[in-house]
Parts: sequence; C-alpha cells; structure tokens
Amino acid sequence: TDAPPETVMALAKAAGVKAVPTGIDHGTVTLVAGGKPFEITTFRRDVETDGRRAVVAFSTDIAEDARRRDFTMNALYATPDGQVLDPLGGLPDLHARRLRFIENAEQRIREDYLRTLRYFRFMAWYGSPQVGPEPDALDAIASNLDGLETLSAERVGQEFRKLLRASDPAPALALMRQTGALPVLLPGSDDRWISMLVHFEHGLGLTPDWLVRLAALGGEGLADRLRLSKVEAKRLALLQEHGFAGPPLSELAYRHGAEVALAAALLRGCMAEQMPENAVLETISRAVQARFPVSAKDLMPKFKGPELGRELARLEQLWIASGFTLSRSELLSGSS
Repeated sequence: TDAPPETVMALAKAAGVKAVPTGIDHGTVTLVAGGKPFEITTFRRDVETDGRRAVVAFSTDIAEDARRRDFTMNALYATPDGQVLDPLGGLPDLHARRLRFIENAEQRIREDYLRTLRYFRFMAWYGSPQVGPEPDALDAIASNLDGLETLSAERVGQEFRKLLRASDPAPALALMRQTGALPVLLPGSDDRWISMLVHFEHGLGLTPDWLVRLAALGGEGLADRLRLSKVEAKRLALLQEHGFAGPPLSELAYRHGAEVALAAALLRGCMAEQMPENAVLETISRAVQARFPVSAKDLMPKFKGPELGRELARLEQLWIASGFTLSRSELLSGSS
C-alpha cells in the first residue's frame, strides 16, 4: 500500500480491527481479522544495504517498491478486485517459468546475499528445466560466494528447508554445486543421490521428506550450519548412523519405527542404485507391528540385575533374527 504504517494503524482502529506493529520500522503492520493475521506493508525504497539487512524509506511509488525486490516474478501486485499489477514485466516470466533477477543480478545479490539461496529455491519450485537459468545470474552468484558466509544459520536453514521440500530439487542443487555455492554453504555435501532419491519417492508414491533428502545430501556439521531443532537434529543423526549401513531394515523398523526404516531403505537403495521393492516395504510394515513375547518377569528369578537385562536383550535379538517368528515358549526353552 502507499499508506504509511501510522495511517494503516489508524484505519484499522477505526474499523475495529486489531493492529500489531510487527515490523513498523520496515513498514509492516499485522492486522488480525477473524483470527487470521494479514501483513500490510507500505511501499519502500532502499536507503542503505549491507548484504544482510536493508535500511528503508517509505514510498508512494509502486515501481520504486518493485525495483528493490529480487526477481521479476516476485514483483507482482494485485488490487482488491484481483487486477494484477506488473510494473517490471514479471508476469510473462512467471508464465514461462523464467527466473530473472530485477535489473542487475550482481547488485541484487550484494544488497542481500540470501538472494543467492532464494534463487536456487525459486528455481526448484518455479523454474523451467527447458528455459533453464540465465548465465548472468549464475555468473553473479559465482562471483559473490564470500557473501554467503555472512548469513545466519537460521536464514540458511529456512531456505534449505523450503528448497528440499520442492517436488524435485535435484536440478537446483546441481546448479548450486556448479556455481560453487553448495560447498560454501554445506562443506562436504554431495548431491549425486538426490535425483535418484526423488525418482524412488515418485515411483513408490511417497511424500517427500526434506530431512531424508538432507541426509542424502550430507555435509559437515549440518545441525549447526542449518540451526536444526533438537528433534530434527536427533532424527538426522539417526538417519546418518543407520541410513546407509547398519542393522537390517526389519530391526530398524522394530526399534525406531517405519519412518526411519523407510528412509534407510531409500538411502540404501540410492547407494545400490536400486529402488526398494514392495517386499521390503511389507517387511517394514510387519516389523512395526511385531511385539516381543518375552518380559523380564518370564526370566525371574533365574536371572537378576544386569544378567537379566543381558539375557532379555539376547532373546530379543534371537527373536528379531528369526523374522519375529519365534514364540514365547521357544525363546524361553532356549534361555540358559
């Protein structure tokens, strides 16, 4: 809107709508209507940029606001009645799925180095493989890799989450590697298995899991570099430990659940260059439902303390190795 934040706040108050000055220095006011938040932002122009955050001044010119954005397809506006306003020619680019920086690619990147990551994320979601990237965009990215090291782990992590959730992020990750951005952001990573993993997901009708894709991508210190939550970091560590090697999938499913076992099946399939067969999926399903028939009480008082735990674990391992077929009596008859 061309209305300054104070006007937006006053109009909201007059209409009985709750207004929250969430980012008033940057022109953003959040209105809460019907329990839903709506961000209202005043047109802006950049006064100063440092590659991370911009100092802005408010504007009444929609074209001036559009020129401070990153991509032409991201500089589209709409009137309340649905008329699309396109001050920079982004609509044809959107229809063609052609991702273009606004005016000078290098200048746009130096204004905010996160735009490099956003470029690959937009390519993954909206870019056309037939149209492909623009050479000047890739050149500008390759010339400004140092700026990526100034980005916070939170912002990098948010972009990677979004990128890896795309239907097929493989082409975008390949471009990221070719420009040199991938090894800067995730040292030690390797995108060679991503395309195969996506093929397996589609072939098996699975919903893409960005953390499984991250495990396939690999890299050093991922939890810190992407500021993963404790739950995400724990799950990633489990996939890294058991995804490519380790116990049989049936045991993984029994101990850690179907989700982990299925992820391991996909990752091991990538290593072997072979899609997991339906029989593997059925094995995982059976293992998840299996219930160990022996309890500690069954071994008492013959076994006590640490010996009880060791014997229970030994019998459980025998039962797992039998494909969960040994009965309680068969297991107890072999207990010594």
